[in-house]
Amino acid sequence: MSPRVKKLALDPADVRRARSLARKAGRPVVQIAKQHTTVSVERATLRLAGLSGADPDGTPWVNRLVDAVRADTGLEHGVALPVWHALAQGRASDLRQLAERAGSGDVRFEIPEGRAESKARTASRKQVGSGIKQIDKRRVERERMISKVGDAPRKPWIYLIVATGDIYEDIPQAQAAAKAGADVIAVIRSTGQSLLDFVPEGATREGFAGTYATQENFRLMRAALDETSRELGRYVRLTNYASGLCMPEIATLAGLERLDMMLNDSMYGILFRDINPIRTFVDQRFSRQIHARAGIIINTGEDNYLTTADAVEAAHTVTTSQLLNEYFAKEAGLEDWQLGLGHAFEIDPDVPESFRLELAHALLARELFPHAPLKWMPPTRHMTGDVFRGYLLDGFFNLVGALTDQGILLVGMMTEAVVTPWLSDRDLALQNVRYVMDAAGGLHEDFVPTPGGFIQKRADAVLQEANGLLQDIIDHPGTGLLEAIADGTFGLMKRPADGGKGLDGVAKKSKAYYNPASEILEEKS
Repeated sequence: MSPRVKKLALDPADVRRARSLARKAGRPVVQIAKQHTTVSVERATLRLAGLSGADPDGTPWVNRLVDAVRADTGLEHGVALPVWHALAQGRASDLRQLAERAGSGDVRFEIPEGRAESKARTASRKQVGSGIKQIDKRRVERERMISKVGDAPRKPWIYLIVATGDIYEDIPQAQAAAKAGADVIAVIRSTGQSLLDFVPEGATREGFAGTYATQENFRLMRAALDETSRELGRYVRLTNYASGLCMPEIATLAGLERLDMMLNDSMYGILFRDINPIRTFVDQRFSRQIHARAGIIINTGEDNYLTTADAVEAAHTVTTSQLLNEYFAKEAGLEDWQLGLGHAFEIDPDVPESFRLELAHALLARELFPHAPLKWMPPTRHMTGDVFRGYLLDGFFNLVGALTDQGILLVGMMTEAVVTPWLSDRDLALQNVRYVMDAAGGLHEDFVPTPGGFIQKRADAVLQEANGLLQDIIDHPGTGLLEAIADGTFGLMKRPADGGKGLDGVAKKSKAYYNPASEILEEKS
């Protein structure tokens, strides 16, 4: 849909009010994020400086080094100054050796002062800056490759999940999916990886309902899809997940290995993995700054709210979260074209007028965020195991995507809720998408809801409810959004700011805090 075409007759004042309220609701959380650091932010900084690998027990050296610094100086000053001061003092020849010695207890750390502090700042910024320059280089590499081999010939991009647990099995399946028409390959993570406070090393072959997100797995899949891109004459994009306790590190590794999209929602880990809210918002801001720098498109997770809450009654919570995600993303430096804001086809098909309601909700998202490549998610909650009914529902989902001009369309599986899809299931699902998209063509250009009719009224009602919810969040005592999350406003999950996993990895910054990565990224944004 052209951004200039307004099909819902939304009051521009209501739309402006929605964004204004989202800023007011989100600003206090951004201030909290700026005032704190986490172990994962500090580990990501060391990864940018080139520290990688793990000890014989599999503990990454970045974890070893951050833990040792924290034990001696605390986390509130950051790790850069004590680490590069130790290097300047000759306690090790490089970061790897320093991590090894720190892990065995042979090195102690302190906060430098005066000229020693200035020297540590300069050295850390230079080394971390080299890592950020590598991310810049990979972004240019992507742009050149798209220019050389060509891009996906149409929108929406067809997004297909491939994840067997074994990266060496994922690769041929991903390549086959791309050859069958997928534009974006998503390698979902092994179940529970979001709760690991470290990033595994190396290629992995034993994931559970997904494949571990590691730097080597990223590298292998990117190389394989580059090969397929050259063969097909169109660039095939790669997606993974930057969420959980290691969000900043995984975002950094994605930038270094040229991934193109990352799942990166502002509240998913809080609501569905019980990760501490402050930890999540701090990590999310840093990770989005990395994504902005790397030219990575983020995908947000509003569809998950509708797996626990009713898709009609809770429709306004999706819109509210999209507005908050937009604010947090732009504050971190992301541009409109990088905002794969999520929404989903999750209304119970037995609800009267369910298709019209889905159209209203999808068109509302499209019109509120006209320049964003929205990520449209297929039905999951009401898939019953009847594959024929499921295939029809996925066809309806694809038709709504065509009618409302979505940007990223996740392929629905008729075997959802039955088994992990076979290659043949994926092929049938892709045939469904191709048939609907080819048959519909530019149907979104012709589809205009009746003025004052059901769809326009429903969309307006959802927007009004979203504005009301944002106002309620602002009116909460204390830090409104954190209190709203604690009250179960989103997805029915109650998550207090002083609870959840990973809280012990958060520290309030001291006046002496220094992080060269944050300094460089803030300058860019």
